[in-house]
Amino acid sequence: MKIAATIFGSFIAYLVLCIGTFLMLQMAIDYSSFKTDIHFLQYKQEYIHIPLWKTAFYIHVFSSVLALAAGLTQFSDHVLKKYRRLHRIVGWIYVVGILIINFPAALIMAYYANGLLPSKIAFTVFDCLWFWFTLKAVMAARKRDIRQHKRFMIRSFSLTFSAITLRSWKIILANTFHPDPLTLYMIDAWIGFVPNLLLAEWLIWKAQRKRAIAQS
Repeated sequence: MKIAATIFGSFIAYLVLCIGTFLMLQMAIDYSSFKTDIHFLQYKQEYIHIPLWKTAFYIHVFSSVLALAAGLTQFSDHVLKKYRRLHRIVGWIYVVGILIINFPAALIMAYYANGLLPSKIAFTVFDCLWFWFTLKAVMAARKRDIRQHKRFMIRSFSLTFSAITLRSWKIILANTFHPDPLTLYMIDAWIGFVPNLLLAEWLIWKAQRKRAIAQS
């Protein structure tokens, strides 16, 4: 029964990730037209003529899709056991995409975020945690501390997955409570990633508890 529940849970998780990645890819394709009046850009017209912000935006949009898609292979035990080289290659693409490409781009976007100071702080905290967890995962892997590597990768990817949850919460809040756009953006900036981190910590705690019981 437990095995069936685990398989079903994994299936649902991968299904959500596949759908989310597809939708993000579709959005990235829309942005590849470089039209300045579509999707999120409709609400950033005051910044669209700032070259630094515009460059950071497109870098973030196109590279974050790759980071999100990495989850399809990086958390698969089958891929890890049978295709280790693929795991390493995709892992390095993920790491470089976050530490070198996305981190500076996301910081720029955080500075220009809608929703006044609360939103700016939220996205800055998010970006710094994203960088730190990913870096710690790399450091653990280099030390061959696989358990620690997995824990920090779970934390890192929980933030990567906010590309989906942030947009999902925005739709839910807008259609349920109908807040004004400014309030909606400030709330969404925080709940787009904080619940993800809490879930990551719960998954890590659950795995540690399961291991402790097995060893006792």
